Amino acid sequence: MELPLVVGVDGSEGSLRAVDWAVTEAFRRGTSLRVVHASLWERYEGHNPVFASAHQPGGVLAERIVDAAVERARLRDPAVKVTGEAPAQEPVPALVREGHGASALVVGCRGRGELAGMLLGSVSMAVASHADCPVIVVRGEERNLQGSFRRVVLGISGDRDETAAVVFALAEAGLRDSTLEAVHAWRRPANATADVPLSYAEVENEYLRGAEKAVEDALREPLREYPGITVRRETVEGQTRKSLLHAASSADLLVLGARRAAGRFGMQLGLVNRALLHHAPCPVAVVPQPAPE
Repeated sequence: MELPLVVGVDGSEGSLRAVDWAVTEAFRRGTSLRVVHASLWERYEGHNPVFASAHQPGGVLAERIVDAAVERARLRDPAVKVTGEAPAQEPVPALVREGHGASALVVGCRGRGELAGMLLGSVSMAVASHADCPVIVVRGEERNLQGSFRRVVLGISGDRDETAAVVFALAEAGLRDSTLEAVHAWRRPANATADVPLSYAEVENEYLRGAEKAVEDALREPLREYPGITVRRETVEGQTRKSLLHAASSADLLVLGARRAAGRFGMQLGLVNRALLHHAPCPVAVVPQPAPE
C-alpha cells in the first residue's frame, strides 16, 4: 500500500474542505488518511474553530479539532482508514515532519477579511515551501473540487529537471481517468531581432519551436511509464502566471514543480508559484524537484 496521505487541520472551514478533498484523494490512491492538528496552530492564524469556544483549554480544543475532522472523514467515506493526532508542537515543523512518511501533505486555504478564501495562510505557505513531499493546497471554486472537469494541468518551466512534477501529474491524471494538459508559457524578448537579420515571424517561430521542445523534453521519459494517459501539449505566448490561471479555471488540479535550494532548508517557490498558491481557482500541488548537481 502507498504511504498515507496526511491532512493538516485547524478547525476552520478551509481545513474542513481540505479534509473532504483528502478523503476522496485517499480513496483514489487506495491509501489511509492521517489527520494532524498541531496544537499551537492558532497563534499563527489567529482564529477559533467553527465549532468551539475560545475559552476551552488548548489540549481539549486540539483534541476536539482532531476528533471532529476524523469523524467527518469517516462519515464521508467509511472505506478509507482514518487516524488522527494532535501533537503539542508548532504547526509548520510538525506537518513537515509528518511529510517525511507521507505520500503527500494536504492543507487548506484561508485568508482574512475581504481576502478570506483567497490568500493562502502563513502555515500553508510555509509547509508548501519546506516539505520534502508533494504539498496539495485545497483551494478554489466548489466545481473545481468535485473532479467534474477531468483535467489535470501541469505547469512546465523548461529550465530545470521537472521529472518529479511530471510523474506526479501523470499519476494523478491516471487516478482520475483524466486528461493531462502540459502548459508552457513563453515570451519573445523585445530585442530578439536587434542583432540578427530575421523577420518577426521567423523569430517568433524560433521561440515557439523552443517552447514545444521544452514540453516534449519534459514529458518524454515519464510518458514511457504512463503510456495510457491522454496528454495535451499547450504552448502559450504570454505571462506564465496568467496562462496557468486561465488553464486552471476548468481544471481539477494544478501541478507545479519547485526546486529545492542546495544547502538551504526548503524550496525556492518563486514568484509564479507563490502567486498561483494565492490565487489559483483549483487545488494546487507543489512537487519538490531535485537540486541541480
